[in-house]
Amino acid sequence: MNLTERFLKYVSFDTQSSETSPTTPSTPGQRVLAEEIVRDLKEIGMEDITLDENSYLMATLPANSSRELPTIGFIAHLDTSPDLSGKGVKPRILRYEGGDILLSEKEGILLSPTLFPELNDYIGQEIIVTDGTSLLGADDKAGIAAIVGAMQYLKEHPGTPHGTVRIAFTPDEEIGRGAALFDVEKFGCEWAYTVDGGQLGELEYENFHAAIAGVSFKGLNVHPGTAKGKMRNAALLAMEFASLLPEKKRPEHTEGYEGFFHLADVHATVEEASLTYFIREHDRTTFEHDKEYLRILTDTMNTNYPGSTSLHIRDQYYNMREVIEQKMHIIDLAARAMEAVGIKPLIKPIRGGTDGAQLSYKGLPCPNLFTGGHNFHGRYEFLPVQSLEKSMQTIIKIIELL
Repeated sequence: MNLTERFLKYVSFDTQSSETSPTTPSTPGQRVLAEEIVRDLKEIGMEDITLDENSYLMATLPANSSRELPTIGFIAHLDTSPDLSGKGVKPRILRYEGGDILLSEKEGILLSPTLFPELNDYIGQEIIVTDGTSLLGADDKAGIAAIVGAMQYLKEHPGTPHGTVRIAFTPDEEIGRGAALFDVEKFGCEWAYTVDGGQLGELEYENFHAAIAGVSFKGLNVHPGTAKGKMRNAALLAMEFASLLPEKKRPEHTEGYEGFFHLADVHATVEEASLTYFIREHDRTTFEHDKEYLRILTDTMNTNYPGSTSLHIRDQYYNMREVIEQKMHIIDLAARAMEAVGIKPLIKPIRGGTDGAQLSYKGLPCPNLFTGGHNFHGRYEFLPVQSLEKSMQTIIKIIELL
C-alpha cells in the first residue's frame, strides 16, 4: 500500500471526538481505527504492539545499528475535530492548475485562492480535497499515514541503520485530552515528535499557554408584560460581559505571537446563560493577566448585578518552549533532516496546541512536525500529496541522521 492509499483508507474512518463524552476514547470510531492500524503494523512487521483499554496505541521498530543510539518517538492522534463532521468523507485527488476548485456543485462550495492564496503554492501538484460536506481529516490522519509509511519504508530497507524507534497514536487530542493518559515511562523515549503540523516545512516548539473559561449568568424571568423593575435577562448579561472584552483580542484580529480570547460557545435564555472562552497566550505573564482580567470583569458584573455572574477557569496546557529550549539539539536535528530532503524549515510558533505541549511537561520533550495539510477543521481542508510524501521522508531522515 502506498502512502496516499494509506491516507485515503484512514480518512474513511469516522473518528470525530466529542467534548461531552466522559469516556476515553470519547467516540467508538477512534477504537475502530486504532484496531485497523494494529493490523497494518503487524503486516509491516512492527514489534511490541500494544493497544490499551483507552485506545493508546504504541509499537516499536527495533534498532539495527551497531552504534548505541537514543530511542526516539513519533506521535499522531486518531481523532478529528468536533468542529465539522468526519463521517462519510469523500476525498478527491486532482491536479491543481490554478483558479477555483468546485467542491460541491449542489451547495455551490468553492475552494478559492481568493480566500486561500496558499493554493497558489501548489499549482502543478496533486492535492486531495473534500466534497465540501465534511472535513478531510488530514489533521491528523496525514500524520498517522506518514508515520506508518516511514516505518514500512525502514522495514523494507533493512540496510538503513537506525536506533530503536517508538511510535504512538493517541485518542482525543482535538478536545485536549490526548496526553492525559499517555504513559511516558512505557513509551520509553528520550524525546519524540508529534506529526501534527500544517504546511510543508513547519517545525514548531512554541505553542500557546491555554486555559478554558466558563462564565455563567443567572437571570430572573417574569412575564415581559409585567417585567418592569423585576426582570433580569441573563442573555443580555452575557452580551454585556462579552462586550467588555477588547475587540482586538479576538482570534480574527491576531497573528504570530498575539494571544486572544476566543468565544467558543454561547447558550442563553432569560433565566440563565453561559459563555465559553478559550484563553491563549504565548507569554506566561500575559496569560496570567488575561485570566485575572476575566476575574475582574466577573467582579464588575456582580457589583452591577449582585449574584449574577460566576466564573470557572481551568488551565489546559502550557508553552512547551520552556522545556524544549533546554534541548535545542532535537530542533536542529529535525531542521537538518528537512534540509536533507529538500525542504526549507519553517520555524514558527503554533497558534494552537498539540499533545506534545502536555507531553513535554510530563518529561517527554516533543516538538511538532508538519503533515502538509491546510485549512484543518473545516470543509476547505486540503492536502498536497507531495507535502505528505515529504512529511514521511522527513521522519525517515531524522531517524537516519541520529
